[in-house]
Amino acid sequence: MKLVTFERTGPAGTDGVAQVGAVVAGGERVVDFTAADDSPWFRDMLALIDGGEPALDRARALERAATRTLAMGEVRLLAPIPVPRRLRDFLSFEQHVRQSRANRHLFGIETEPRDPAAVKIAQVWYDRPIYYKSNCFSVVGTGADIEWPTYSRAIDYELEVALVTGRRGKNITEASARDYTFGYCIFNDFSARDTQFSEMQGTLGPAKGKDFDTGNALGPWIATIDEIADPQDLVMVARVNGEEWSRGNTRTMHHSFAKLLAYASLEETVYPGEILGSGTVGGGCGNELARYMKDGDVIELEVSGLGVLRNRIVAPHVPQPPAFPIKV
Repeated sequence: MKLVTFERTGPAGTDGVAQVGAVVAGGERVVDFTAADDSPWFRDMLALIDGGEPALDRARALERAATRTLAMGEVRLLAPIPVPRRLRDFLSFEQHVRQSRANRHLFGIETEPRDPAAVKIAQVWYDRPIYYKSNCFSVVGTGADIEWPTYSRAIDYELEVALVTGRRGKNITEASARDYTFGYCIFNDFSARDTQFSEMQGTLGPAKGKDFDTGNALGPWIATIDEIADPQDLVMVARVNGEEWSRGNTRTMHHSFAKLLAYASLEETVYPGEILGSGTVGGGCGNELARYMKDGDVIELEVSGLGVLRNRIVAPHVPQPPAFPIKV
C-alpha cells in the first residue's frame, strides 16, 4: 500500500482534520480509512503502524473495498507521519562525502577545489553508519512551502530515502531488519549550507544549518515494505524547476538500510514510527554541483516506487543564488 496522511479540501481551504488512507487508481484517488472505519488504528499514521499486521490487514481490506474515496484534488497531502517518534539521518553514500568535502572552496574554507578521489575519509565512516538526530517537529509534506531561515542565503536540498520502522526492538540484527521495517518514503533534508559550514568548524553540529521550521520534508506517501522489492535498488532523481540536477541509486549505499537499523538499535530501543534517513545519494545536493536554489524555486525528488516529493522555496531575501565564495 501507499499510505498517506491528508486533510480534505474545499472552497474555503482545508478542513484541518488529519486523516489516513491509501493512494489508489494510479495516484488519482485516496481511500479514506478514517472515514470508512472508526477503529483507533485509523486515528493517525502512528496508530496504524502501532497496530501491526492486524491493522495492516484491515487497511488492505478497506483499500480493496474502496467504499470511501476522494479525488486527489479534494485532499492536501501532509507528511505521512507529521511528527515521527524519532528522526535519525545517516551518512551512507561515499560519493556524497567525497564530493561535498571537495567543494569546501565554495565557502572559502579551502582555496581551490579538490579531487574527490583524493579526499581522505576517516576509517570510522567505513566501519559504522554515522548519524545525527534531527528535529521531529519541523517535518512537512509534499506541496508544503519551505520557509527559508533569514540567517541563510545558501539554499540546498538533499535527496534521500527514509526507512520507517514498524516494530519495537533492540539489538536488531541485519538479518532480521526487514521484520522491523514498516516501509519507505522520500526524505528531503534541507540544508542551510552557509550556516552549516560555519557552525561545523566548531566540531559540533549540524545545528541551525539544518534545525529550522519546515526543514525536513517527507512523502508523498509511505510505501509498505511489500511494495518495495529491493530497497537497495531504487532510482533517485532531483529536479529544480523541471530541470534534472542529479540522479543516483540506493545500490551505491556503503551501509545498507539493514545495517542502519541494526546500528540504530545497538543497545537502544527503536520504536514503531521512527525515521532513518539514508543520507544524501552521490550528486544528490546542490553543494556537490556548485548550484544553489533561490526564492520561488520548486524542488522535486522522485524515487522509484515512492512517488514525487515536491516543495517550493520561500526566501524573499534570496532573489538569486549567492556568488562564490559564499561567506561563512
